[in-house]
Amino acid sequence: MSYIHRRNNTLHLRRRVPKRYQSVESRKVVEVSLHTDSESVAAHKAQATWAQLVEGWEARLAGDSEDAERRFAAAQELAAVRGHRYMSAPKVAQLPVEELLARVEAVIGRDGKPDKTEAAALLGTAKEPPITVTRALDLYWSLAADKTRGKSEDQLRRWQNPRKKAVKNFVAVVGDKALHEISGDDMLDFRGWWMERIEEQGLTPNSGNKDLIHLGDVLKTVNKMKRLGLVLPLSDLSFKEGDKKQRPPFSERWIRERLVAPGALDGLNPEARCIVLGMVNTGYRPSEGAALTRETIRLDGKVPHISIEPDGRQLKSQYAKRVIPLAGVSLEAFKECRDGFPRYRETSASLSATVNKFLRGNGLLETPEHSLYSLRHAFEDRMLAAGIDDRIRRDLFGHRLTRERYGKGASLEHLHSLIQALAI
Repeated sequence: MSYIHRRNNTLHLRRRVPKRYQSVESRKVVEVSLHTDSESVAAHKAQATWAQLVEGWEARLAGDSEDAERRFAAAQELAAVRGHRYMSAPKVAQLPVEELLARVEAVIGRDGKPDKTEAAALLGTAKEPPITVTRALDLYWSLAADKTRGKSEDQLRRWQNPRKKAVKNFVAVVGDKALHEISGDDMLDFRGWWMERIEEQGLTPNSGNKDLIHLGDVLKTVNKMKRLGLVLPLSDLSFKEGDKKQRPPFSERWIRERLVAPGALDGLNPEARCIVLGMVNTGYRPSEGAALTRETIRLDGKVPHISIEPDGRQLKSQYAKRVIPLAGVSLEAFKECRDGFPRYRETSASLSATVNKFLRGNGLLETPEHSLYSLRHAFEDRMLAAGIDDRIRRDLFGHRLTRERYGKGASLEHLHSLIQALAI
């Protein structure tokens, strides 16, 4: 029940606080000056004044939420209800004295003490929750709604899917980081992962550029529209047509003296370390190594070997199914990791990022152009230098022959003798 009454020649609105809002309003009855002595004007202002009170209570209720994003949004809303724009505490401190004092006075409650909820909204003490990459994508759909006007359902799907793919790829490689934590190295790791895919799968540079563009669109839009003020490391990452080139191979000397030197890879987790050492004398693709299991790592027979199979995954081509004998540091690595690599079996993208970041950070890249994939090229060069037949090299690498394929190819025993002779 509400009514308007006169006090000191000014009309006031007096109304009982609904039970819903009594947890955020200490009074059970509120009385607010309507700043007029005209009954007609007071009747008109009463409804708007009450609506403003309700808005403030709703905003304060939202501020009690355990959800960090809702709490921050509630602080922004409450500031607006009180006639101010939400600002962070450092920015509030830089306001002109009159405006700063107005905000300070507004947070004082009827008991003469500062109200924490009001202070969070008006003095900028509400903690802004970090926005992760996946959360940024969720926010992006509404923040970029103007880009979807007039699109059909199919057009909308085709517009959304590449952005979803770009974010999914980035998170698989780098992780679901908060936007303010994304570093230049993270973006280089993502670009490096794409470089390897372009080379390994015969993709065009444009494939990687699309991911970089769509990811950048999502992150820049959220940064701008949410007024985060971040400087995101998104420039100078695109591929040129000339970038579709092979990674340089590691020299044999570099592998022997740096990569497989005692303790050189100790900082890597055991699974990643085993995959790297396993690659030295097999030249498998990193994703192929990550997919190996106890069943496809065969160490107990006459010739220890691994079998690249479509075990719960699709191989790059029909020629990728093959067996590769094990020798040297690769054999020793698989003795340590007989059960395969469950950590990377479903997330081989994060493997390359982890290894390349470690190699770069520990001075184990022969040049800035080298990467984990350079071990595959190094193995090819060592086989070539050893005079191994083209047919055998192609079979070991899972490549298609450029002529008709005759016979079964070299036996596992013969392959083993060839690999042992050049193994590191």
